[in-house]
Amino acid sequence: MRRSRIAVLAGALGALGIFDILLGPALIHARAVSPMFGFQWMFGLGLLEAMAGLAVGLAALYLTRTGAGLGGRGFAWVGVGSGLAAVALLVLALRPGADLPAINDITTDLDDPPHFAATDRDMSYPAERFAPQQRAAYPDLEPIRVSSAPDRALLLASETAESLGWEIVSVDPAAGRLEAREVSRIFRFVDDVVVRVRPAAAGAVIDVRSRSRDGRGDLGVNARRIRAFAAEIPR
Repeated sequence: MRRSRIAVLAGALGALGIFDILLGPALIHARAVSPMFGFQWMFGLGLLEAMAGLAVGLAALYLTRTGAGLGGRGFAWVGVGSGLAAVALLVLALRPGADLPAINDITTDLDDPPHFAATDRDMSYPAERFAPQQRAAYPDLEPIRVSSAPDRALLLASETAESLGWEIVSVDPAAGRLEAREVSRIFRFVDDVVVRVRPAAAGAVIDVRSRSRDGRGDLGVNARRIRAFAAEIPR
């Protein structure tokens, strides 16, 4: 029985797609490519290839139906299965932030965001664009008030950051500021965090700002990070 070329193409696209989806993170962890390159050009390309395999595979299933006289149905199923897996992966990845704005710099103080000092990159806060969207999407984020004195509050902030797995970059007791970063597990994307401690009438007030280095949106990651910090730090 003659093998369907369309079915073979579907299988090849599906297999290549899954290979590239896995290759992207592997190359990132091996430091062979940058996180953004591995995500966009390897992982992203793999998703497109696998979904193309799904489309071609569906056509191939029809062409290799019983009585059609063409073989290669197994290749068609490889294309369809790979494409469905890629679609499911994409849905799972995007679902947490499907209804969130495309912003990647979140803070508990929109009027006076904490500033980053331990970097030479431009870390200015785009208040005009981001602040209105954050107010609508994350109305619960607000300054954290603790009963501890400022110096004690900064120590607690450092301990809380470490317990959450953040990498401490610098601590400036005189300025009441802590800077840290967190790296995502799969794609090694880096998010920068700054914690500011100021004296208050009864203790101290803590503000947190979390910013992603890559991408336009963050799928809610930065807001979740701030919420986790606020939930863990002793009041």
